Amino acid sequence: MKNTILEFQRGEITEHHIYRRLARFADPKNSRTLLRLAKDKARHYSEWRKYTGEDVRPDRWKILWFTLLAKLLGITFVAKLMENGERGAQEKYTRVIKGYPEAKQIVKDEVEHEKLLVGLIDERKVRHIGSMVLGINDALVEITGTLAGLTFAFQNSRLVGLAGLITGISATLSMGASEYLSQRSEGNEEALQAAGYTGAAYLLSVFLLVLPFFLFSNPYSSLAVAAANALIIIFIFTFFSSVIKERDFLKSFLEMAAISLGVATVSFAIGLGIRGMLGVK
Repeated sequence: MKNTILEFQRGEITEHHIYRRLARFADPKNSRTLLRLAKDKARHYSEWRKYTGEDVRPDRWKILWFTLLAKLLGITFVAKLMENGERGAQEKYTRVIKGYPEAKQIVKDEVEHEKLLVGLIDERKVRHIGSMVLGINDALVEITGTLAGLTFAFQNSRLVGLAGLITGISATLSMGASEYLSQRSEGNEEALQAAGYTGAAYLLSVFLLVLPFFLFSNPYSSLAVAAANALIIIFIFTFFSSVIKERDFLKSFLEMAAISLGVATVSFAIGLGIRGMLGVK
């Protein structure tokens, strides 16, 4: 039991330092929220220490890792990820409460107060997550399908890559413009930013999907690597959005993968059929 409480102590002091670090590069409003979270963590650490009588050092590697994640994927993602980790520790908390009924208030804070504070964090990239979903989904469906169809039609890696790149850049501009007009029609004052997130997500996906066709001479190997890249993109972004939106990761991943690769398979067959019908060699 003591070892379990020492583990809690280490977690609380580690997260205290993580929130303090995140507060340094957050805007003033988010910084205040993060400092409140850090203060809660420090108080919980002190409460647990009453039972163990020992001090515990924070996990420096975890602090470094979560700080890096926050800079790459945002403060909201890291805060939600840590909150999800605390939910996974509920069974341990329940065992401790049975032995130390006074600790019930600490657990109540963990579940209620911190969830409220995490909900107060407001980041632009989270507000525009719908635009990023739109960009990535469209790129995966359209470009993967296009590359699959062109692979059987042309059977030339460089030619497929060039056609895919031109298509992707044109589609990026089209998607960005469409998103801007859509957001403007709804009265969104951040229409330009939404269009930027949509275009950036689309263009990044295009680059990762087209790249194999410039690296490998065999068009079928290139297509296989492009499909693998599509799955990696789906995995990373689905994990990101499922943490932010608190959705089921596996269900979202399978749904997005089935749609993207399903369209690619149909396009693959269409490319083969058209090539045969037109007698193109």
